[in-house]
Amino acid sequence: MASYRFIASAIAIVLALSINGSLAARHLLDTTPPPAPALPTIPNLPTATLPPLPSMPTLPKPTAQPPLPNTAPTLPTATQPSLPKPGSLPPLPSLPTTMPNLPKATVPPPLPSLQQPTIPKAALPPLPSLPNTMPAVPKATLPPLPTMPSIPTTMPSIPFLAPPPATPSP
Repeated sequence: MASYRFIASAIAIVLALSINGSLAARHLLDTTPPPAPALPTIPNLPTATLPPLPSMPTLPKPTAQPPLPNTAPTLPTATQPSLPKPGSLPPLPSLPTTMPNLPKATVPPPLPSLQQPTIPKAALPPLPSLPNTMPAVPKATLPPLPTMPSIPTTMPSIPFLAPPPATPSP
């Protein structure tokens, strides 16, 4: 019950402060703003005097160009050497019809056999024997889970927000 009173008083304080803030904002909007400060005048800067630009030199006037030729110049013709006649060529060499004898390939002597080193056999100790049955595990009992508290479905009434009780008329 005390927590409801705390919440109700917190809401009342927030409402009271927001009303005062609204009234203060309204008061500031109703007042006339102060006049804007006058802008300072910027003094004029002296203008720099520049020397005069040099004058453009006079260019010579173009003279009349000779007319372009109407035809392209003739190029000298290159003389191609003459090819020899087919009868004047020497005959091609003939290919041999038999293959020359090639030397017989000799097989190299066999490689000497390498002795593989023998690896000694490792003697392992026997494995320990495992029991055929597992030992019995004691049963563990768990404590019961806590229950969830029930959530109230009715909202408690706040005294100063609820309407006053009806009085019977006499």
